[in-house]
Amino acid sequence: MLIRDYRKGDYQEIAALWNETGVGNPARGDTEASVENCLSIGGRLLVMEDPAAGCIIGTSWMTFDGRRLFLHHFCIRPAYQGKGYGNQLTEASLGYIKSTGCQVKLEVHAGNRIARNLYEKYGFFNFEDYLIYMIREVKNIPL
Repeated sequence: MLIRDYRKGDYQEIAALWNETGVGNPARGDTEASVENCLSIGGRLLVMEDPAAGCIIGTSWMTFDGRRLFLHHFCIRPAYQGKGYGNQLTEASLGYIKSTGCQVKLEVHAGNRIARNLYEKYGFFNFEDYLIYMIREVKNIPL
């Protein structure tokens, strides 16, 4: 498998992969423009590609807020899961993160035991008393 940086022209295939794996959601603003904007301000999107099949099989999107990286949209195409590719993509992601010297944070659904096991294997830990709040639609901000 080949791990490389996102390239213009990848987005449609990546969006389909995100839908297939359940990490994509239009309510999150997962658009080609948001990916490219993120990359222009210090983020990175790693793409895992199967050169023999000519398809993208995984992604790891790291956004940067100036002090830490957020790892999200981490996925492996279901037909490729259980073969060690998640480990390879995690190690490539953490190698990049380590080179920046920044902390890393991620979110995972509580019921996603496979992903939680992978992240815990690499040293991520759960904040047991930490809640996440968000407003997805700015028009709903009560001002």
